Amino acid sequence: MHDVFEGGVRPPIHLTETESDLVGNLALQAEHKQPVVAAMLLTEIERAEIHRDDRLPDGVVTLGAEVDFVDENSRRLQTVKLVMPGEANISIGQISILTPMGAALYGLSVGHSIDWPDRSGRPRRIRILAVRKPVSN
Repeated sequence: MHDVFEGGVRPPIHLTETESDLVGNLALQAEHKQPVVAAMLLTEIERAEIHRDDRLPDGVVTLGAEVDFVDENSRRLQTVKLVMPGEANISIGQISILTPMGAALYGLSVGHSIDWPDRSGRPRRIRILAVRKPVSN
């Protein structure tokens, strides 16, 4: 079953147990300062298929992943790394999970599109082209 959002259908998303707990707690802590993004993240976590950490399907956007995506409205291709707020640095392509774009990307898989509001509230359709997982130490 697909959820309808902003006139479109939201694709399925996949998260790990550990990361969904971490991001859920982060969203709860951010509710007073960033209520819209916190609500977006909590809604996405609620509808996500949760996997054991070692069972996440390939091609899913997680924290630390580098993501190639296209803004289908502007046709602009972008590559970003999804990070925790303290690591965010847009000048080097690192975006926080506590931004509208970070929340939109989180848990999506290669080939999926989602309609998501940008910082000004205008809907954008983004489509995931590639996901490169963080390298484990």
